[in-house]
Amino acid sequence: MGAADQHYFDALRTAHFPPDRNHLAAHITLFHQLPPSCLDELTRLIRAIAADTPPPAASLREVYSLGGGVAFRIDSASLLAIRDRIADHFFGALTAQDRGMPRLHITVQNKVTASEAKALLARLTEDFRPRPLAIAGLAAHHYRGGPWETAFAANFRGRRT
Repeated sequence: MGAADQHYFDALRTAHFPPDRNHLAAHITLFHQLPPSCLDELTRLIRAIAADTPPPAASLREVYSLGGGVAFRIDSASLLAIRDRIADHFFGALTAQDRGMPRLHITVQNKVTASEAKALLARLTEDFRPRPLAIAGLAAHHYRGGPWETAFAANFRGRRT
């Protein structure tokens, strides 16, 4: 995300995510698991996409319940097109979960009681208005059983036409 949006959502996660489960910054998940053997290929592909692609247009559409948490729904046909490009490239290596189309979102609270989640949802919904969301780049991370480790990140540099 852009710096201001990243700061806003990281602050929400810090305030509302159980600390023992908050192991990474706020993010938008495009894929849950690509094989580690694909990392070099993924790095090259993402860098190529970032070089020739402008930052995708995106917007925050709504705040919604995860049952035991709260997330912000994102609309972005451009980001989904980028995701399709990556999925097509790694077609035979995708897990069943990653073969489907993701519901783009940013989770700010998870693994809490239903009453905690309901209270936060009410508070965030009260003054929510749909608005643009800055998407700055793409990154990949290694899951290490706790804190996640950044494998690489690349910012979009393409020009809008």
